[in-house]
Amino acid sequence: MSSAPTVPDLHTLISLFYDSTAELGEFVEVQPEQMPPLFCELLAHENHMTVTIEAHHGSPVDVHVQNTHTAGKIYSREILLTRQSDGHVVQYGIMRVNFNFLGEAVRDEIESQSAPLGRILIDHDVLRAVQLSQLWKISPASRLSQMLGITADSTTYGRTAIIHCNGEPAVELLEIVTP
Repeated sequence: MSSAPTVPDLHTLISLFYDSTAELGEFVEVQPEQMPPLFCELLAHENHMTVTIEAHHGSPVDVHVQNTHTAGKIYSREILLTRQSDGHVVQYGIMRVNFNFLGEAVRDEIESQSAPLGRILIDHDVLRAVQLSQLWKISPASRLSQMLGITADSTTYGRTAIIHCNGEPAVELLEIVTP
């Protein structure tokens, strides 16, 4: 039996890179029906965000790693995804992956920081299932506003999720889309 969490904790993920959740923004849990339709379409599903974002924007995306943290076989990173077509930021994220559940080739590619996580898992044909955990309405703090290229009074939405790889809860995610 795995000791990995089966539900990602928002505060734990944010605390990997920030002293408090408030440094990133104000998060209020919402239900799909409380979200604008576009945000609901982008977030309220159990698919890879890489695939969803690329389809929505009609462009492949690139990953830009802002920060990383490694503790044994646990690797975490804070990222931005940008459209290849024009470099526009389309998503912010924090991921924490347990390499105990992934092969060395997958680990090496994730650590190379050269591609979004979803693309890596798909390209390596890792048996995976995305489990949506919670949806969030977010009033971004200044750092998140700056990273997303939005004004401080904007509202955006995000989600927490887990990716089960080969039947194990291998990846915890916070994913926030640009309005």
